Amino acid sequence: MPRRTVVIAGGGTGGHIYPAIAIARALREKDPSIEVHFVGTPAGLETKIIPKEGLPLHLMKIGKLNTGGGLVGKMRTLLGIPKALVQSAALLMELKPEAVLGVGGYASGPFVLMAALLGFKATIWEPNAKPGLTNRWLSRFVRRSFVVFDEAVRELKSRQIVPVGLPVRAEVEKIGEKSMGAVEPDFHVLIFGGSQGARAINRILTEVLSLDPAWREGMRFILQTGAYDFAETSKACRNLTNVEVHEYLHDMDQRYQWADLVICRSGASTVAELAAARKPAILVPLPWAADDHQRKNAESLVSQEAAVMVPQKDLTTERLIREILALKNDSQRRARMREKLQRFHKPQAAHRIAELMLSPGEA
Repeated sequence: MPRRTVVIAGGGTGGHIYPAIAIARALREKDPSIEVHFVGTPAGLETKIIPKEGLPLHLMKIGKLNTGGGLVGKMRTLLGIPKALVQSAALLMELKPEAVLGVGGYASGPFVLMAALLGFKATIWEPNAKPGLTNRWLSRFVRRSFVVFDEAVRELKSRQIVPVGLPVRAEVEKIGEKSMGAVEPDFHVLIFGGSQGARAINRILTEVLSLDPAWREGMRFILQTGAYDFAETSKACRNLTNVEVHEYLHDMDQRYQWADLVICRSGASTVAELAAARKPAILVPLPWAADDHQRKNAESLVSQEAAVMVPQKDLTTERLIREILALKNDSQRRARMREKLQRFHKPQAAHRIAELMLSPGEA
């Protein structure tokens, strides 16, 4: 039997990587003989996450054009593009993949472009209502784009644009399918700022947790800080009872299962996982996210009373404690939020994408 190979390109943050993992798993469930390869960059979190999945990881150096880095960084990226294109072409000719999928992130640009130019079946997946720069550009070259939000359709130029849900790992998806089970005596609060952490959330939570402990009686907290703030936050919280501080959480399905309330950003993947796990949340959108897409994501949940939003400029100790206690003391409100969240979740999105990627004919 000839080898079947699929390549997924992209990464950088968990928001790109975890949906890619869900798609990779769905591809292998569809056909266990399929080899799924991942293309990323040395600076992305894929170097830590993808090897744990047992997926071959190919790295290429490519920087960012549209955010940060300054003029020098952008010039380095531009000068590095020809080399990345050559590397991409060489890898494509070596692997000869049946299909290529770009999930956003720096590596997806040159690799998916070269796949399309060389005649491979190339597709992209866009999770946000406002597509990122890389996918807006790539959509002119690939024949099919997968989207989550209807608003993204008018921003993309692919011949085929297919609405799909946002892929969520099966272990997270199963949390929402389970009954709530026995109610534990403590109220569990999970806090994270995305795969790289969020300084504003870390700092305000450190302040909140360091106040008179009477307000958090009967509560337990898990705070994921990311690498930059881990040492400082751990030191600040080392004497606090019922507070755990972690640099990174590799077992998010178990953490979601544990949580009664989540405090987090509102990137597309985070919102999708909250909806799949049906976890009430206090959302703090990243204020400088491209096109303010995190605020738009949060507002879509708030408008349906499926979450609470606190803009970062309003994130004070008093406001956060008030919002936490209001949800802790109102189990019926939390139950309503779980019901509303169910409407935002589209199950089996990863399997739908896998099916379309492998389908014969135009892609």
